[in-house]
Amino acid sequence: MRLKGTKFQLKVWKFLRSIPKGSVKTYSQVAKAIGKPSSIRAVANAIGQNPYPLKIPCHRVIRTDGKLGGYSAKGGIKTKRNLLKKEGIML
Repeated sequence: MRLKGTKFQLKVWKFLRSIPKGSVKTYSQVAKAIGKPSSIRAVANAIGQNPYPLKIPCHRVIRTDGKLGGYSAKGGIKTKRNLLKKEGIML
């Protein structure tokens, strides 16, 4: 899979692929992990531009308050909730 995006987007998407099935990270944790701790909104925007939502598991990223946040793939939040549920995560 050859991804096209900005350097920042590619960095975010690469990190998302490292989140194991059955676990979640917050947008803040993703920002810190890629070395950009104050770029939480930019991380969220990059995640929203994810071209392959199932191959790059953006559904595993949630808000710091434990709420789901957004999901730009088909089905929106309902799909995100169902994907997490299938992985054993109940929010």
